[in-house]
Amino acid sequence: MTLIHNALIVADGATAPFTGWLTFTDDRITAMGAGQPDAATLGTAGETIDAGGAYLLPGAIDCHVHFREPGLTHKATIASESKAALAGGVTSYIEMPNTKPVTTTIAAWEDKMQRASMSSAANYSFMIGAAADNLAELQKADFTRIAAVKVFMGSSTGNMLLDNDSSLRAVFADQAGRIVVHAEDQSVIDSNIARFSPLPDPDNMLWHTRLRSNEACIRATERALELASRYGARLHVAHVTTAQETSLFDAAPLPAGKQYTAEVSPHHLLFTLDDYPRLGSRIKMNPAVKSQADREALRRALTEGRLDIIATDHAPHLLSEKAGDVFHAMSGAPMIQFSLVKMLDLFDPATVVRRMSEAPAALFGISGRGTLAPGNYADLVLVECLDTPHTISDSDVISTCGWTPLAGTSTGHRVVRTWVNGGLGPRALQFKA
Repeated sequence: MTLIHNALIVADGATAPFTGWLTFTDDRITAMGAGQPDAATLGTAGETIDAGGAYLLPGAIDCHVHFREPGLTHKATIASESKAALAGGVTSYIEMPNTKPVTTTIAAWEDKMQRASMSSAANYSFMIGAAADNLAELQKADFTRIAAVKVFMGSSTGNMLLDNDSSLRAVFADQAGRIVVHAEDQSVIDSNIARFSPLPDPDNMLWHTRLRSNEACIRATERALELASRYGARLHVAHVTTAQETSLFDAAPLPAGKQYTAEVSPHHLLFTLDDYPRLGSRIKMNPAVKSQADREALRRALTEGRLDIIATDHAPHLLSEKAGDVFHAMSGAPMIQFSLVKMLDLFDPATVVRRMSEAPAALFGISGRGTLAPGNYADLVLVECLDTPHTISDSDVISTCGWTPLAGTSTGHRVVRTWVNGGLGPRALQFKA
């Protein structure tokens, strides 16, 4: 039995941390309590860890990552990025289908699961992607093992655009699993490109936000919600970026059966278009970063519960691939390693645990994870509050790509240690279909 004591614990439903202790044996939490453990607990512990007042949190569950394997392993692998996840306090992840080949068949999904079983450092699962011609494959999906169906309503890395109205309706009408959408309206983006071209200064990354505008996001999200309402589909809107989109979701608590849910990514909570002069293509994302007013609305919606979860959209590229003008610099950035500490800098720890651990588990029906409670898996992270803030640098980065848009920013927190299933190692995630 392992005992962790003198920790600031954020437990299931807690509104504030409390000083306490926790024990786990093998892969499960066995007991926990406030104050100090009794003599019997101290006496039977095989390993005792004094947390020294650090936070003890449930491991984060990141429901939106791009680990690039197979086919794009020059910039990331399941092994490298899952190690970065653990360094950031993320003990479980769900990966996206836009790899090479794209994950639009059960066979391709099984291949990824096999790869992860051999090399992942964290608990794992993968989404399957929707395409115009793979409805038969989606009908075979076992949604106790496959997290969701991913739909790209706007173009992004991987060329999986599904913007044909009849194809969209077919996917929404015939899905037993949850549908996760990248909500940008491609016709709005194309119209903006035609309207502004030729760009007077294509090296200015501000054009990325102008081309992939608020209207593109709002129109796509409204369309996805209309389709979900018409066909009774369970819908999750990924990486919401605009104030107007947040008003489309309610603040009801998140039971597993909530029909419409939404997420926000750390970079949209941290950066705005005003950061382009300093960071350029390092913050070129799809969807694009927006205004300060949008960022503040996202922060409010998160604390109010209209945005249900924080998911990183971790998307590594080599810096050489981020070079070029607004049309050629690749979109996306590595975020998984520092997102938990940066969110703890921004929000209270109960909110962070609710949005990065508890809510993702509830949303996807991942039982036994996301909360600290006896009987749950011992997916744990210790995070200390620093007396002197740490300035993040590219040299800190574990991801293969070797850089972060957070370089030069400071954090008042540090991940000390993580446990995945009590140290017994990663497993495939299971879901309530």
